[in-house]
Amino acid sequence: MKRIGVLISGGGTNLQALIDAERNGVLKSGRIVCVCSNSASAYGLERAKNAGIPTTVIRKNGDCGGDADEFSRRICAYMKEMQVDIIVLAGFLAIFGGELLREYSGRIINIHPSLIPSFCGEGMYGLKVHEAALDYGVKVTGATVHFVNEVVDGGKIILQKAVYVEDGDTPETLQKRVMEQAEWKILPEAVELVCSGKA
Repeated sequence: MKRIGVLISGGGTNLQALIDAERNGVLKSGRIVCVCSNSASAYGLERAKNAGIPTTVIRKNGDCGGDADEFSRRICAYMKEMQVDIIVLAGFLAIFGGELLREYSGRIINIHPSLIPSFCGEGMYGLKVHEAALDYGVKVTGATVHFVNEVVDGGKIILQKAVYVEDGDTPETLQKRVMEQAEWKILPEAVELVCSGKA
């Protein structure tokens, strides 16, 4: 049974999808042992507490003086303290490298709200991704789960799922559909593949 650490920044809907997947047996080769947020006001922390999962907050600016290496080092230290095997970025809006990326190389996965290589890379996160997809006029978008490496959204793809763009979509309606139809489904599946050694 792999020990999973989840990094979040906001509402924690993808975290909730993982918690639910663990409860209903979709995620059976791993167990969420901790949640770390870079925002003290992230509602995902409440979701974790409600599920009995230990939490911590490590803020890049507030706790680490804006030092990216210190931010990476502190998260890495917490993950090691919690004996984490696999790290899942579930709506984590901070970019890191350094010690965390070195220590957990090949063991960090991320969910991105588009079909990589479209609408990804530096600065492409949250609603910005869906705005870009609508501006471009694509008819199909979706979500991608991939391994994290030193290139933003550049690691090996684990799973993807397509979602149709509908007439009259706004970034908000598209974001909701991509979460419901793709992200919440493929993230737990991908985490199970990684934990079971099949990815």
